[in-house]
Amino acid sequence: MRSGRAVAVLAVVALGAAGCGGGDDAAASTAGASGSGPSGTLTVFAAASLTDVFTDLGQQLEEDHDGLSVQFNFAGSSALATQLTQGAPADVFASANGTQMSVVTDADLADGDPTVFTGNVLQIAVPAGNPAGVTGLADFGRDELALAVCAPEVPCGAAGEDVFAAAGVTPRPDTQEEDVRAALTKVELGEVDAALVYATDVAAAGDRVEGISFPEAEDAVNDYPLCTLAAAPNPEAARAFVDLVLSDEGQQALEDAGFRAP
Repeated sequence: MRSGRAVAVLAVVALGAAGCGGGDDAAASTAGASGSGPSGTLTVFAAASLTDVFTDLGQQLEEDHDGLSVQFNFAGSSALATQLTQGAPADVFASANGTQMSVVTDADLADGDPTVFTGNVLQIAVPAGNPAGVTGLADFGRDELALAVCAPEVPCGAAGEDVFAAAGVTPRPDTQEEDVRAALTKVELGEVDAALVYATDVAAAGDRVEGISFPEAEDAVNDYPLCTLAAAPNPEAARAFVDLVLSDEGQQALEDAGFRAP
């Protein structure tokens, strides 16, 4: 968990430095405002569960537009929303739920209304082979197991509270992680017997983990909204990225990664 915080801090410091740099840096970040297509630097703040698919889409956008560099800040949506309200420079924000997007829109930071572009559901992740014999949500009430969930302010944590309530389970987690990928990492490293993460995270981990579905997941489907930001340093590139995510190609990439259609 310490390493996850360190990465997040480094990302924010780097982004802050880019936003507070000299004239050359500012010119580079806004280069997409003119010319035949987006160029310069595009900065996307996105929920940690989007890491793999958004990285791929960012690389595709770079290939389609020579001179464009796409930079991502992946973290828990609540942390990203806080960074934005505190003045962190960014062009696009993609949240794992509407609650954290509302933090940004209520602060008048969005350029227009956000668009829901995909959905996700929770799944139990266990180490390969499921050595603890976890079978469902009820196991999150077992004191003898090492268990990880997301912190309640993070979308996966808020959804977790809903599914535990629906199942009538009082969870006894050993750790509450700052984003869903940190919870997944605990499983991959064998540090916990189970973690509550998104189905897409289980899929992204491949054979390093196993996923266990449960019916209560349908009681807490997370809709993911995204928006361009009103103070975007590179609004043309921001629009291009959002258009790609909403395109048939972008939607197929999300579906291939295990996300749901909006």
